[in-house]
Amino acid sequence: MTHIKVCCINSLEESALALTSGALALGFVSKMPSGPGVISERGIASIVSALPAGTDSFLLTSRLDPGAIQGQVDRTGPRTVQLVDRLEAPARADLRRRVPAVRIVQVVHVTGPASVAEAVSAAEHSDAILLDSGQPDRAIRELGGTGRAHDWAVSRRIVEEVEVPVYLAGGLTATNVAEAIETVRPFGVDVCTGVRTNGRLDAMKLEQFVAAVIQTADAGDVS
Repeated sequence: MTHIKVCCINSLEESALALTSGALALGFVSKMPSGPGVISERGIASIVSALPAGTDSFLLTSRLDPGAIQGQVDRTGPRTVQLVDRLEAPARADLRRRVPAVRIVQVVHVTGPASVAEAVSAAEHSDAILLDSGQPDRAIRELGGTGRAHDWAVSRRIVEEVEVPVYLAGGLTATNVAEAIETVRPFGVDVCTGVRTNGRLDAMKLEQFVAAVIQTADAGDVS
């Protein structure tokens, strides 16, 4: 089945709800220039340290300096670091040397066909890439949590071109995630705003989202 990552987790209660609903990974948002779900590094560390063994925890960071990112990783203890802004390959290689036990996931904000080449480059020194719908070149950078979908045809081309797992994010909900999976064929899907109501994780929306993902797996088994 397509892996499910629930992002913007902000409490132990939300982490438990996400995991019991079927999530295999949880995302924790550190300080960002914009967007939802930000919690303190102390809060992230507290939740991550209490997670069941084997839970894949993602620290989302907007920092660009490998040393500063290493500091965040050391303070929060995630298994994976998600780079929501553009780090070039040498910086990712430096980060890998600094935190060799932590997986690196580079985000690519899909803005058009040129994002295919960007994704191929982003895969270098990354364990996976994540396709989102931000606009990092705005005056106030959008680096995720926009609730907007992007062109999934471009995302499908990226999946076909890169040799690392690809997560799909951006405007996913229970009503469109099945189509997104069928179109893009990602390794995993990542959801934040699509399973929330008034900023809080919504058990019913989450249940419907997970059910829609499971149905795509069932359909694949039948075919």
